[in-house]
Amino acid sequence: MKPSEPEDALQKLSTSCVIAGGGPAGMMLGYLLARAGVDVTVLEKHRDFLRDFRGDTVHPSTLQIMHELGLLEKFLKLPHTRIATANLEIGDRHFTIGDFGRLPTICKFIALMPQWDFLDFLAGEARAFPNFHLLMETEAKDLLIADGNVIGLAAAAKGGPLEIRAGLTVAADGRRSALRDRSGLAVEDLGAPFDVLWLRLPVKPGDPADLVGRAKAGQVFVMIYRTDYWQCAFLIPKGGFDIIKADGLARFRGRLRQIAGFAAGRIDEAITDFDQVKLLTVTVDRLKTWARPALVCIGDAAHAMSPVGGVGINLAIQDAVATANLLGPILQRRVPSFAELKSVQARREFPTKVIQSFQVAAQNVMLAPTLRATATLRPPLFVKLLNAWPWLRQFPARFIGMGVRPEHVKLAKR
Repeated sequence: MKPSEPEDALQKLSTSCVIAGGGPAGMMLGYLLARAGVDVTVLEKHRDFLRDFRGDTVHPSTLQIMHELGLLEKFLKLPHTRIATANLEIGDRHFTIGDFGRLPTICKFIALMPQWDFLDFLAGEARAFPNFHLLMETEAKDLLIADGNVIGLAAAAKGGPLEIRAGLTVAADGRRSALRDRSGLAVEDLGAPFDVLWLRLPVKPGDPADLVGRAKAGQVFVMIYRTDYWQCAFLIPKGGFDIIKADGLARFRGRLRQIAGFAAGRIDEAITDFDQVKLLTVTVDRLKTWARPALVCIGDAAHAMSPVGGVGINLAIQDAVATANLLGPILQRRVPSFAELKSVQARREFPTKVIQSFQVAAQNVMLAPTLRATATLRPPLFVKLLNAWPWLRQFPARFIGMGVRPEHVKLAKR
């Protein structure tokens, strides 16, 4: 990364690859490229990674990648909890529907770890490479265009406006990607009939260290064990948060007590204000074309995922590994062509479509009807079969834990 003299308070930099977004996709891609000797600059708009209620489920596919990078042992020393099975409660009945212990991976569990710890870890490892540059409090705002071609990006940095010229620009800046909006690339909206309210409940002695989904008449609630607290997701009809707030806090807490199971008695002490409840507006969409010359989109910038299955962070990392495998060897020598950039979509579009199709089906067939129901629905046949036949549980675990077409690190370290 080479700075030039500032002109009218505008700072200018140059790099081989600039990545907008220091989330899982951007940070993993930055690490992999820097590891391979490519000069890479990653932009993160916040001063740190410390933000709550982000994707925290690190699946076996991602743990396998950490193993391939030689980072797994060190990574697992970070505070985390391990989930070996997936469980569901429908009414008063408990079902086990997934078993990660049967997966052909080095880690046969999901690691629940705050995303800020994951990103801090990757950033720390990447800083060991002199050609890795992480600019915090720097937000990508627009694309730099010359003669119709992308030549980098414009950003707002804590020191003032910034331009970064690069042979390749990567949009990894999430589902509200500014660069995707500026790119002119068309987006296909697949729809989502619900939003999610995130909240915390305290952990008490004797609680199960688990991940549990609960479904009753008109309500769906997910509890994720986080050692010292439960991270909870309460599903609501699309756009329904304003109605909930208008009904008042007392009624909302009453609804939570009906669905929170063993944690029902903790609701009133934990939720004293709507400020303790965070809204996730669920979006499921994808770009029809992920690239234009000198620009490629990955992660949520290319395909926003539903929280169903907790696959978002892991799919983003799969995108990053595939992008590094495909474009890293080229960036070591030159700027990738448009045809070479399109190879990322060719590689990753199929697994994205499969997983999004599963998420949309789960939304429309199970979640939306449950939210509309006035009585608890009967458990679907496949849930009963998975609970009755343990050997079947490996298949949903494999689909969720490993995904479709799992990626492996091929770009060598330099």
